[in-house]
Amino acid sequence: MNEEELKKTSEKYTAVFFHQNSYRCAKLSLGGTLQLVDAVMTGETQNGIALVRPPGHHSQESQGNGFCIFNNVAVAAKYAKKKYGLERILIVDWDVHHGQGIQYIFEEDPSVLYFSWHRYQHKAFWPFLTESEYNVVGKGKGAGFNINLPWNKVGMGNADYIAVFFHVLLPLAFEFNPELVLVSAGFDSAIGDPEGRMCATPECFSHLTHMLMTLAGGKLCAVLEGGYNLRSLSECVSMTVRTLLGDSLPKLTGEMTPCHSALESIQNVRAAHAPYWNCLIYDGSKPVENVSTGGKVVVELVRDEQDTAMFDSFLESHMKDILQPFTPVKTIVVVSESHCFAPPVGVLVEQDTATREHIISSSSCFSSTLLKNEGVLSSLGKMLIVLNKVVEHQAENGLVLSPDFSISASVAIKHLLHLGMQRLFCINIGDVDTKDEINNKGARSHHVRCGLLSFFFVLSACRTTHFVWVPVHLQCPGEYSSFFYVLFRFILPLAYNYQPDFIVITTGCNRSIGEKDISLLIRLLQGLANGRILAIISDTEVKLPEILSRCMTGDPEVNHYGPHKLPSFENIQNLKSKIEDLQTEWKLLHCSAD
Repeated sequence: MNEEELKKTSEKYTAVFFHQNSYRCAKLSLGGTLQLVDAVMTGETQNGIALVRPPGHHSQESQGNGFCIFNNVAVAAKYAKKKYGLERILIVDWDVHHGQGIQYIFEEDPSVLYFSWHRYQHKAFWPFLTESEYNVVGKGKGAGFNINLPWNKVGMGNADYIAVFFHVLLPLAFEFNPELVLVSAGFDSAIGDPEGRMCATPECFSHLTHMLMTLAGGKLCAVLEGGYNLRSLSECVSMTVRTLLGDSLPKLTGEMTPCHSALESIQNVRAAHAPYWNCLIYDGSKPVENVSTGGKVVVELVRDEQDTAMFDSFLESHMKDILQPFTPVKTIVVVSESHCFAPPVGVLVEQDTATREHIISSSSCFSSTLLKNEGVLSSLGKMLIVLNKVVEHQAENGLVLSPDFSISASVAIKHLLHLGMQRLFCINIGDVDTKDEINNKGARSHHVRCGLLSFFFVLSACRTTHFVWVPVHLQCPGEYSSFFYVLFRFILPLAYNYQPDFIVITTGCNRSIGEKDISLLIRLLQGLANGRILAIISDTEVKLPEILSRCMTGDPEVNHYGPHKLPSFENIQNLKSKIEDLQTEWKLLHCSAD
């Protein structure tokens, strides 16, 4: 076609502009997406990103739309189902526009769970569709498999995006248990983009990617969609790729308090989907009758070159602040000479040990009788060396197989405070006695009964400690686990709200949380504290050392965590009671605007 014919053809569609080369470019874009699916599904690579244009998520079966000609992600999902026999595919669309094309294609298909958050502003933002509202959940057999989360105001930031993942997407996705994750990765939802006008900074997308990598055995294909500020786009893509490669995540910046409008949308979506998902069955959410943004006039601001320069300047300094030093070693393990544990490839076994005087001074809160055990002293000495290396970025994390995990945990906490760690996040699983000298009043001990979880947060600057006990027994018969519910509804919101500098996880005797659950917990917590985690387990554990060491190195073979089921009603009620006690202070626990 000549230029005039192309112009007339373009006018038949909404926001599509054809050139003589458009068809070839669109085929290359779709072909690149399918090539990525093949690479991931055949095991050639664990995950990947297709940097392709034109984008695809607005395109429908019979027409191009919104700069899109072929719907890359939708075709990729159908391709994966047909070629590889997949029965459950998750599509996550974090572009700032609603991917109505994907929604229309799969709205009656229960084998595809489609999630989209999008700037909506009560149908005042393109594509101006009633079908973009939260109560459009799919049709027929596909009812409940279409999740729309509308943003009714601009300026949504990191806390809003993270809250949506914790309280909407991830619980439903883990219950769905996908075999492949496809991401419509539009970065017009990031700070500085003139279309989206949102405030999520680039590292937010590394955290979103990290969480999605725990699904489908790590099989994840991200496909580029929108993004109209080149500096913001490039930084966000870079952070996404770093995460796919297994780099440690930078600290998530900003106050971890979701805004009221975001909580309204979260509450509405949970209410709309409660009839379709077990993890929402006891939720009791009702839609917000009068949303806070209702009836407000939307004022569009045109961004000029001065605005672009301002955002570029911000991103320049911001990226320098958040990027962390490279750690040459991923995981160091402390293991006794008599232990039969053979560390996986890439795991370094610590050989050096601290001096006897240093060990004893770091263990001064314990009786001399306990410290006469040479095995305990040897383990403590090596652990102190590992802690120093992790703090100094010579290694990312550490695993300690200890003959006395309670002593090891207490000494680790005391040593980390001595090294200047300001915010520690400590988790005890099972029967663990922790003794520490955090308070000026002297030693404090706490015992956790069989099968329960215990958390405590330490703010060393003011020597204050928050203790949290979770009275939830999580043991589930058979292969199913209900841990995901507690993880996303409680543990991760607390941890992300706290933003620790270091994480200590101790597993004791009589634990009711399985190896897969502990592995999933550590994998997701690696998004915090720049991945600096010390896991302390009993050297009598048989399977756990290998599982955790592989998990902490990022081995994709440990990424299989399902299937999942809902905890008992009693456990959920106990957890709700604990959340109600804490959510005034810890804002990410909120999942409604009430």
